[in-house]
Amino acid sequence: MSKFDSIRVISFDLDDTLWPTMQTIVEAERQLFRWLEENTPELARQHSIESLRAHRRELALANPGIAHDMNLTRELHLRELFAGLGYDTALARAAVEHFQQHRNRVFPYEDVRPVLERLREEFILVSVTNGTSEVEKTPLAGIFHHSFNAVDAGRAKPHPAIFELLIDRTGAVPREVLHVGDDPARDIAPARELGLVTAWINRHGQEWPEPLEAADHRMETLDEMPV
Repeated sequence: MSKFDSIRVISFDLDDTLWPTMQTIVEAERQLFRWLEENTPELARQHSIESLRAHRRELALANPGIAHDMNLTRELHLRELFAGLGYDTALARAAVEHFQQHRNRVFPYEDVRPVLERLREEFILVSVTNGTSEVEKTPLAGIFHHSFNAVDAGRAKPHPAIFELLIDRTGAVPREVLHVGDDPARDIAPARELGLVTAWINRHGQEWPEPLEAADHRMETLDEMPV
């Protein structure tokens, strides 16, 4: 009997598993900067997208307890910058909401929706992500039975909290869950440690990091799903 025969829940990472991420984030940051130019012009004159990113990273490093909540981190870093220039710090919330609108404008890989629609007929589908994309505001709305992010779990992957939350909410035992992800360290390793069955999707010909124990299944597209 194959370990895949016991699967009843399939969880999917989102970024770079179901859609390419970088182009969306780059565009969201560009749109946020345009918002800043219109609403806080002095800040936009003093900063670039790159310097804002560096400032946000410094704040996250100084506050590890909230670093998993990327939108909260983004809001706090903007509040700090707004306050320093005399702008209303309440504008930071509107800025983050503007960013988030564009962060949800993702473009799933061509194989994704047909495979997920097929799997949904037989399995409980769950999305798990460290990112801020809101699945129900993307082209994959209505596909997943459950969706969890790092804020829900209180920690970001590779901490196992999000997988523990998944198990708790679905009522599954680990061997009944197949997790699919693109990141060996953040997806495959913590899922394996909890006893989940794992599938590594390698869309870009990456080398597997040898110190890590291999995934149970490897594939280049979702068309190669083992279930």
